[in-house]
Amino acid sequence: MYSEKVMDHFNNPRNVGEIDNASGVGTVGNAKCGDIMRMYLDIDENQVIRDVKFKTFGCGAAVATSSMATELVKGKTVNEALQVTNKAVMEALDGLPSVKVHCSLLAEEAIHAALWDYAEKHGIKIEGLEKPVSDIGEKEEAPEEEY
Repeated sequence: MYSEKVMDHFNNPRNVGEIDNASGVGTVGNAKCGDIMRMYLDIDENQVIRDVKFKTFGCGAAVATSSMATELVKGKTVNEALQVTNKAVMEALDGLPSVKVHCSLLAEEAIHAALWDYAEKHGIKIEGLEKPVSDIGEKEEAPEEEY
């Protein structure tokens, strides 16, 4: 069962679209479920995220986590955006079913991928930012055995 916030962000997603000449663009996916998320960042000279947009191909939870992630980073500095975790996205949405947690990982990784692209384009290093993976399935923890 999805929370009201998840349903709201799915039915009325915020910040959908593309940004022409974006400061940073990150695309990540999950080969297991087929979700693909692209995040666009417009970052000003003070490293503040002026605007953020997303395009997601996936389930309702993927759309909702994308939407919430954009809300969480908009107006933040690059370093503040780097601190937005999948747990923060899930908490802001009042939780996700356990089988949909990977969607919040996708959102976190899309932010990191867009920040990585921004850093590469501008020849800067963002402390604590690691090179993103294109398939979050590579990063997911091994599932617990079922009995």
